[in-house]
Amino acid sequence: MGENIGNTSSNFIKRIVVDDLQSKKHDNIITRFPPEPNGYLHIGHAKSIVLNFELADEFNGKTNLRFDDTNPTKEDTEYVESIKEDIKWLGFNWDDLYFASDYFEEMYNRAVLLIKKGLAFVCDLTPDEIREYRGSLKEPGKESPYRNRTVEENLDLFDRMRKGEFKDGEKVLRAKIDMSSPNINMRDPIIYRISHTEHHNTGDKWCVYPMYDFAHPLEDAIEGITHSICTLEFEDHRPLYDWVVEACEMKSTPRQIEFARLNITNTVMSKRKLKALVDEGIADGWDDPRMPTIAGLRRRGYTPESIRNFCREIGVAKNDSTVDEQLLEHFIREDLSTKAPRTMGIIRPLKVVITNYPEGKVEMLEIENNQDDPSMGKRMVQFSREIYIEEEDFMEEPPKKYFRLFPGNEVRLKGAYFIKCNDFIKDESGKVVEIHCTYDKETKSGTGFTGRKVKGTIHWVDASSAIPTEFRLYEPLIKDEEIDENKTFLECVNPNSLEVLQGYVEDNMKGVKPGESFQFFRHGYFNVDSKYSTENKPVFNRIVSLKSSFKIK
Repeated sequence: MGENIGNTSSNFIKRIVVDDLQSKKHDNIITRFPPEPNGYLHIGHAKSIVLNFELADEFNGKTNLRFDDTNPTKEDTEYVESIKEDIKWLGFNWDDLYFASDYFEEMYNRAVLLIKKGLAFVCDLTPDEIREYRGSLKEPGKESPYRNRTVEENLDLFDRMRKGEFKDGEKVLRAKIDMSSPNINMRDPIIYRISHTEHHNTGDKWCVYPMYDFAHPLEDAIEGITHSICTLEFEDHRPLYDWVVEACEMKSTPRQIEFARLNITNTVMSKRKLKALVDEGIADGWDDPRMPTIAGLRRRGYTPESIRNFCREIGVAKNDSTVDEQLLEHFIREDLSTKAPRTMGIIRPLKVVITNYPEGKVEMLEIENNQDDPSMGKRMVQFSREIYIEEEDFMEEPPKKYFRLFPGNEVRLKGAYFIKCNDFIKDESGKVVEIHCTYDKETKSGTGFTGRKVKGTIHWVDASSAIPTEFRLYEPLIKDEEIDENKTFLECVNPNSLEVLQGYVEDNMKGVKPGESFQFFRHGYFNVDSKYSTENKPVFNRIVSLKSSFKIK
């Protein structure tokens, strides 16, 4: 068993596993991650991945990856490959790879078994009629007029369904359970439907496909899954899950356990809605850095470690709750604070001319990569007569306690010299476009100058060697406060979710590669975009700002 077997107080699922192992109900455990390949995985799936894989690892068990591909109208090999990539990127390796479609023949045979046992029948009711007959939470359902067909008639009709003799929706196979059950899921649920759709894995071999509630328990039983972990919306389906396993006479009896799904503030967690954002061109594909997909988080610059640590921190519970998005941001800051090299970038450039600095002179300044961690070393940064600073670091008429540049004020350029503002130039609209300063050559950083002090330190980049850069700043695509019941989902999209700015970075950033992350002084953590960045002009996605008042409770 795993080393952490005693640490069960905060994980009710782990307590169940421990009890099952100690009681010898199971000699080892087998879990599974069973995504439907109808979209890209999102952060909610990451919680399930971490839970299933790490639970099995802790107790020396195994985890299968199984694609629940029983609905060919929505599934695609593109999604299959993306899911494999995401799981591996998160740091996990599955033991066995399966497809639900691998079991179509056995599932069909188990359905035939139910018919022979008098526990399934072919029904001709329309979808609307089936819903009408099902009843409500307060009223029992009515039996289908086709419920008492003979076994021979049902076997013949089901065989003809398989052979393609009927149109989509013309007939279904239903389990025969109890139309008066207080659990609506047990009121003769549909277990097979007709769909003349080519399947990504089986082609046109089949035109009847099992429903999820029938297929899933069979898949678990076939693979010998011991603990089938799913989200709370399947709790009411558990009696049907157990019924299918027993009625189909499966040798293995898996146990379904439900936990609360992950909800995060300002985050869309519906595949259907995420697909709509992609299809409508609102998102730049499934890997848009604003998307909560694992591909989107990866492109934005989140690390596997930060996502795993986030999932571990939130744990598993029986009650639904919403996690503050700042908790996820906390873990990427924590991870990158020790990994990301420091550098300087100017997002909204304002030119500064140092009028008393010799024209044509260039010098190299040695600047610490991280003043809090000397082991990260130093870098050489070019300095000359013209530099860029941030627009917000200059004000013509500053308020009180503004310690950056303004006429007559002196500041330190980080790692360089003191400069003093003497004059500035405006364009026709009245916007300041250039500042004229003088520098004091005696104030060079690292020389031990103690003649006087300044209250402000600002960052900069050398204009003659700076690399033109695109910065992309993000906000949530959907903000909770913008959701309006009177509007459609797409009408609630945040119009300010992306701001694209043209700026500059230090010349030592030449040759940065997609996926590399950096901490830009005062601006936050940024990642080199994998889609639009080029060798001559890097594109940086802001992962997260530098600081937050958020504290883990």
